[in-house]
Amino acid sequence: MSGHDDYAAEPVPGLPEKLPVGETLLWQGAPHWGDMAVRVFHVRLVALYFAALMTWRGAWVISHGGEVGTAASAALSLAPLGLAAIALLCLAAWMTARATLYTITDRRVVMRIGVALTKTINIPFKVISAVNMRSGSRGRGDIALELVRPNRIGLFHLWPNARPWRLMQPQPSLRAIANVKTVASALAKAMEAELGVSAPAQPIRTAAPIPAPIPYVGGTPRALA
Repeated sequence: MSGHDDYAAEPVPGLPEKLPVGETLLWQGAPHWGDMAVRVFHVRLVALYFAALMTWRGAWVISHGGEVGTAASAALSLAPLGLAAIALLCLAAWMTARATLYTITDRRVVMRIGVALTKTINIPFKVISAVNMRSGSRGRGDIALELVRPNRIGLFHLWPNARPWRLMQPQPSLRAIANVKTVASALAKAMEAELGVSAPAQPIRTAAPIPAPIPYVGGTPRALA
């Protein structure tokens, strides 16, 4: 394999140019490919679908007078197709995670995304109206950014780095990142310092309980769907 680095031209990893004087890098991270596979590419649902399909096919053979061995053979004939589908989805998740790098500075959020066509999206704090977080059982989760209208980034340009089911007003999202509570807290504090917003110290409601309050910027705290 070639030793070519697709991102060697980046003066700072994840950024198209060096940070301006006075701007500080606070955090960088990438999605966890396993979480991406499960929560974005839905490999579990695909596995359940093929399991149900195999069960149905085996039951259909038996109901039409077939023997158990024949039914098992008919059901298992679908297994290679199911495994191939799951493998392709896992590969897509791995490639997406490898190509993605999120950056938080004391002035903005930067998303380097895209597998085939890499693009960098800069989101200054001043266009973010709210920060929403969803945390999973392993400390990994999503941070979704609500944008001040009429600012809008098309879902086509963001996916899969977008909050699910927000079609009319897509929300750029840091997906499947580790230590999501710590990152969300750091982002909220940086926004408060930059914008002079007095963020109330109250927890953000998430899928998993939060042991300590996390500052929230803008609007009423809400859980991610």
